[in-house]
Amino acid sequence: MNSMHFIASVVLVLSLSLYGCQKDKVAEPILENIEVVEQSTAKATTEAIPSSINTGFTHADGTYTYDEASADLGGATLTGWNESRAYISGNWARATLAPNSVSNGLIAGADISDGSAYEATFKVRFHSQFDWSRGGKVGFGFLIGEGNTGCDIASDGNGGSLRLMWYNTGSRVFFQPYVYHRDMAGPCGDTFGKSYPSSGSLVKGDTYTVHLYVKSNTGSTKNGQVQVIINGTTVLDQAIRWTTNDAQRLIKRLSFHNFRGGKDVAVWGSSQTSYIYFDDLVVNKIQ
Repeated sequence: MNSMHFIASVVLVLSLSLYGCQKDKVAEPILENIEVVEQSTAKATTEAIPSSINTGFTHADGTYTYDEASADLGGATLTGWNESRAYISGNWARATLAPNSVSNGLIAGADISDGSAYEATFKVRFHSQFDWSRGGKVGFGFLIGEGNTGCDIASDGNGGSLRLMWYNTGSRVFFQPYVYHRDMAGPCGDTFGKSYPSSGSLVKGDTYTVHLYVKSNTGSTKNGQVQVIINGTTVLDQAIRWTTNDAQRLIKRLSFHNFRGGKDVAVWGSSQTSYIYFDDLVVNKIQ
């Protein structure tokens, strides 16, 4: 081999090596992304499915992290947890509602042990400068079967939900139950015409204690139960048919939905950032 051929061979080998290194460097982020996904999946599989929860949100002031929230909720796997909208303030959990949009708050959920009867109690208060706007969803609730929400009418008998709203008529602001069940009349939640307080309005800065009870029905019978009690006053307590499919009759998730809406920003939105606070959450599986 003459000297020119030798030099050309060396250059070719070095070029191929450099090209291989460059390809390896491009591939590294993809491998890291795959690893992160696997770690996240592994973490979720180690979390618990609680049947009881008892927490006072006793953390230092600051961002309310996913890990802290999961631990407070019995080690449950959470969905929708947005740390930028979750905060601890004076041992209260605070949900932030961002301005100029709807469905704009902390909309999360936790897996709980499947059961046919659950109860939950929690405290809630609205910040002293809270903008009521038209209203929205607030606090903890229960999802049954497919967990119908979002104007997904529950008439197929495969799911339901119990949540709470605040609502502003322009002359009154009140809590109202917001229920999806087999016999609901319209596509969106049933309020049964109930409100708290029955006259007058909610007061910003005041603390309200909410108690929820849900019992599944069996088959196509109306032997289920729904109950909402606020500050010791029974707002709703009646028999109900949640589902007609026994494969979807059980209570599966705890919801934590805090947002404005409704769908129309012009009707339900607000130009202000607002805060809702929560304390002393107790959840118990009864059956």
